[in-house]
Amino acid sequence: MQSSSSPQSPSTASPGALSRRTMLAGAAALAGASAAAGPAAAADPVAAEAAASRTSGHKARAVVFRNVRPFGSARARDLVVVDGRVSDRPAPHGAKVVDGGGRIALPSLVDAHIHPDKTTWGGSWVSRRPASGIADYVAQDVELFRSQRRPVAERAYGLMSHAVSRGTRGMRAHADVAPAYGLAGVEGVAAARERLRHALDVQIVAFPQHGVIRTPGTAALLEKAAREGLVDMIGGIDPIGFDDALDDQLDVVFGIADRHGVGVDIHLHDRGEKGMKAMRGIVERTRALSLAGKVTVSHVFCLPGLTDRELGLIAADLGDQDIALTTVAPSDSLVLPIARLREHGVRVGLGSDGVRDSWSPFGNADMMHRAHILGWVTDVRLDDELRDCYDVAAHGGADVMGLAHADFTAGAPADFVLVKGECLPQVVVDMPRRDMVVHGGVVVARDGEFLA
Repeated sequence: MQSSSSPQSPSTASPGALSRRTMLAGAAALAGASAAAGPAAAADPVAAEAAASRTSGHKARAVVFRNVRPFGSARARDLVVVDGRVSDRPAPHGAKVVDGGGRIALPSLVDAHIHPDKTTWGGSWVSRRPASGIADYVAQDVELFRSQRRPVAERAYGLMSHAVSRGTRGMRAHADVAPAYGLAGVEGVAAARERLRHALDVQIVAFPQHGVIRTPGTAALLEKAAREGLVDMIGGIDPIGFDDALDDQLDVVFGIADRHGVGVDIHLHDRGEKGMKAMRGIVERTRALSLAGKVTVSHVFCLPGLTDRELGLIAADLGDQDIALTTVAPSDSLVLPIARLREHGVRVGLGSDGVRDSWSPFGNADMMHRAHILGWVTDVRLDDELRDCYDVAAHGGADVMGLAHADFTAGAPADFVLVKGECLPQVVVDMPRRDMVVHGGVVVARDGEFLA
């Protein structure tokens, strides 16, 4: 379930999927390149790639982004990119040159929690009716799904490509799985992911919005999605407050993840003891099944109201099992205490949640705007605090998805945006147009428009 209280504030297998197959293949390729290039190249990812290119006869793809200011530095410089990664070496002869015009270069952003299958983005206006709880929203989801003339793949592609134009490099996409839809949501988002594999890293979650236990047939669909390799993660939703079956739901979700080698990402809106009991169950199963590093809990509304001591205890458990969390910063009382959680090594990402769906007319899949909202609801005002908001939207989400930081260091992925501005804090506040979006060293959007 996406939060309904957002503030109205002034690749078949994609690179982000991190399946066992792609991880092993990548490790083998890197090992081969390193061996061919020697010890010095093995220590330098850019040199390793260049050596591999020479060995295979492939000509390195080199681009120089001239006159840019990484992180808003006072002095502009040239940013050299070789085969999609930042290099600290002189530009190779014949490298393509792209003029940055003195713009600020910032790491591209990661949407750690979004529902692209439900969106009406790019379509006609939808008038929404009152709803008194999850069941009402779920019923309206089904009505909206059946009324849409455009298939999920088309609607999801429209929203996801728009996100790229706003500087998003990766997203974790939750797609509803239930008897009312079958696997149409998952398949539609997967089709959009394939079309965007050159511009966006995507992980797909099979999300049981209608409940795992309360809606018969859902568990079998989740199993099928994982067994057939359609998804990267299995979801869950409020094991107590909505499904009223804590142990049964968690046993199903974690069992599927364990059997098929996928991750877990559970929506948890329950507050108080209901939420904390579910959290303890998640920690216990993560430990028992050795799934450390593969589990995420989204929203987690039970954490913000804890005392400092209570928060410290659960944060220590989360850090110990490397359980990640995501927030959409819906309000000052429900946003996660990110700084405190990070003290315990907890990975925390930021997401945009639902976008113009049956739940809400709001949302825009613009993660710079979401960083702005995070600052707004937490009432920040200092430069360092504004930088931290951007960091959560960029590197926090990357940590949740297992992506390398796009931080302009040698070997880092060349995923960045160019904007006009004075400094990073000012950019978070003003949210200027994304003049250029670069993914893997390739320009994928200009002047706020996606380049298909």
